[in-house]
Amino acid sequence: MTRVLIVGAGPAGIRAAQRLVAAGLRPVVVDEAARAGGQIYRRPPDGFTRPPEKLYGSEAGKARDLHALFDGMLAAGQIDYHPNASVHALRDGVAHIGALRISYDRLILTTGATDRLVPVEGWQRAGVFSLGAAQIALKAQGVALGRKIVLAGSGPLLTLVATQLRAAGAGVAAVLDTSALATQARGGVGMALARPVVTARGLAMRARLGRLYHAGVRLDRITDDAVHWRDARGAARVTECDAVALGWHLRAETQLADLAGARFQWSETWAQWLPVADKMGRAGPGLYLAGDGLRILGADGAEVMGALAANACLNDAGIATPDTPALLRRAARLHRFAAAMARAFPWPAGQLDALPDAAILCRCEGITVGQMREATQLGGAEANRVKSLGRIGMGRCQGRYCQLAAADLIARHAGTAPQSVGRLRGQPPVRPLPIAALLEH
Repeated sequence: MTRVLIVGAGPAGIRAAQRLVAAGLRPVVVDEAARAGGQIYRRPPDGFTRPPEKLYGSEAGKARDLHALFDGMLAAGQIDYHPNASVHALRDGVAHIGALRISYDRLILTTGATDRLVPVEGWQRAGVFSLGAAQIALKAQGVALGRKIVLAGSGPLLTLVATQLRAAGAGVAAVLDTSALATQARGGVGMALARPVVTARGLAMRARLGRLYHAGVRLDRITDDAVHWRDARGAARVTECDAVALGWHLRAETQLADLAGARFQWSETWAQWLPVADKMGRAGPGLYLAGDGLRILGADGAEVMGALAANACLNDAGIATPDTPALLRRAARLHRFAAAMARAFPWPAGQLDALPDAAILCRCEGITVGQMREATQLGGAEANRVKSLGRIGMGRCQGRYCQLAAADLIARHAGTAPQSVGRLRGQPPVRPLPIAALLEH
């Protein structure tokens, strides 16, 4: 029997597993979390008293359905599930999970995404987190990371986390969006045409923030007790706070796709390197990608693409999937929405130009912008050479938080395009792990 391995148990991984189970297969599902649901539908620990409506808002029904679906497959013995497990390497049809080895015939990667961050002078200070970290603390632990929180960046997650924090009773001091209202309006037209209800819901959420929300800002620096910024007219502003959450939409988690042999291309839409795959997620022989690790489509898009990736896997095994055309039509609409959203909330490349040499670029290693610029002078505008000379991407996060900004800064310093800089090569382990985890017991 064909053995299918699914990495990730968020919306894409759950829908992929559902399709395979319905076709009579028993997939292996590996997930880093303790319980299935992914980041957007992350489940709290047992005994957590906040209801799903507080945790997931308008998406509470979807969260319940996905959780129940996965739990039902698990209870029926229809899947082989490995929670709290991280695949750190892939080679020759074998996934390495610490000392555990899982062989597979076909691989479906639904690895999701992480926060996409732009360095800000002072962002290495204690009390500065990503938007995703603030959301995880709220969902998984019922904790707000501060009493006066400034949220800064751009994209739907900025508004969503601010709304969730306020609903939980946390103090939000300001919501600072680097995208100008005119830019948002131009992209918003496409968003409304593709998904009018979702767009209206986002606007209503924004309206509830009232005067806390500021568009078209520029972030100057973060100090121990304040964020210094400039409003849309260029006027200097200071907002006192005890915590800061940053995020500019998402960065696809692609390290395993790289190790599995996927090709990559530069996306002008998302200003990052993304895997190459067909409309159903085929990225190579026996390799299928879905969810935000392939394209940043959000939770609804992840469900659709997870189903399509499973259908592609079944089609390649000679099993027909009559609903594929309908899924492809829905996916096309979600792609149009996502592209419009990317135009509405673009990567703030101009903000990088203002970074002084003393500003920290790599929080893990303490590498400054000036050191990176010096490494570019010595090694040329190529990401892996600059990495070897300046240690960018060698820290604990392995470039997840500094790589995109570093590539942009390298390109700007050398007077070239970001895609010509290249991308950091993937290598195992894709996440740091203790030596003890590799020892067989």
